[in-house]
Amino acid sequence: MDRARGAALQLRPLQPTSSADPGGSEASFSYKENLIGALLAIFGHLVVSIALNLQKYCHIRLAGSKDPRAYFKTKTWWLGLFLMLLGELGVFASYAFAPLSLIVPLSAVSVIASAIIGIIFIKEKWKPKDFLRRYVLSFVGCGLAIVGTYLLVTFAPNSHEKMTGENITRHLVSWPFLLYMLVEIILFCLLLYFYKEKNANNIVVILLLVALLGSMTVVTVKAVAGMLVLSIQGNLQLDYPIFYVMFVCMVATAVYQAAFLSQASQMYDSSLIASVGYILSTTIAITAGAVFYLDFIGEDALHICMFALGCLIAFLGVFLITRNRKKAIPFEPYISMDAMPGMQNMHDKGMTVQPDLKASFSYGALENNDNISEICAPATLPVMQEEHSSGAAPGVPYRVLEHTKKE
Repeated sequence: MDRARGAALQLRPLQPTSSADPGGSEASFSYKENLIGALLAIFGHLVVSIALNLQKYCHIRLAGSKDPRAYFKTKTWWLGLFLMLLGELGVFASYAFAPLSLIVPLSAVSVIASAIIGIIFIKEKWKPKDFLRRYVLSFVGCGLAIVGTYLLVTFAPNSHEKMTGENITRHLVSWPFLLYMLVEIILFCLLLYFYKEKNANNIVVILLLVALLGSMTVVTVKAVAGMLVLSIQGNLQLDYPIFYVMFVCMVATAVYQAAFLSQASQMYDSSLIASVGYILSTTIAITAGAVFYLDFIGEDALHICMFALGCLIAFLGVFLITRNRKKAIPFEPYISMDAMPGMQNMHDKGMTVQPDLKASFSYGALENNDNISEICAPATLPVMQEEHSSGAAPGVPYRVLEHTKKE
């Protein structure tokens, strides 16, 4: 009887009502792990954003250098590379402590940091009205992204499972994940067929391919990072074959993901790629984490709804930030004559060097030149039609008359 009563007490769920009971201490420990993972992810994305801006600044300064690899000789570029490695290491380590659904949306921090750095180190001088009007979307977007990030950290799923080889293998062969993988593979093949065979170069198609690959990347990253952390703590996990399977999948999906991103960057603006890619990648990665690692098991409806609200607010903030970025001006393959220094537009004596069209006419541009005087029009050679006799050999109907110097 006592043995049955003891078994019943062991099967009773732990209620985290107070900090003294085991349930309360376990919940407190889980919250600390969530906080450590979130801080590592925020730190990593912030450092990566600073590193990218340092390297971009270095490339801009050396744009006119004859040596194409002159940036290798600068301390700024190497400092950016070191900070980038440090930031990526922080993001990688964050997956071992917090759930996947919490870490993935925190990549909005890099967008916020890039927007703030761009505003602080801007080169142009703006009046207060122009400055606020120019960057009002960035300010609103940063505020929304910060609010969304706060909601994500506060209402993130609290599931913590040791990333042992047995647990990862069990999740890998579970029927929900196998069904999810089947749907994802079919969708990926269809998108790849339309992209390669039907030339469907829509940005949503390309970034969906990136997001599907990225979801597998973050799933494998969490497995590899968790097993490495356990191995460092003394519980060796490197002798499990699943570790090397996950490592190979992580590298392969990351490489193909970078290839599709490179193709997208050649056809679309970087700000559009950043906003649409963030929304699609985050949504699919959270879904993959919920299916593979069961992140939302045991969470109540309020926490799930508030977490979804935080994601939506962060999505809107990132969209507003990237929408306000300046678009790159494409290279114009013609010479702008009115922009040449020392070129006169109209002489007082009537000799026209270049017609004055309010600085809008340029060589090679599609302009309406009907109002330009005849002296500005290009010279044409007079032609005359030859009379064809019946016995003459067939020839060209027109010939160009040769002009003498006197003419």
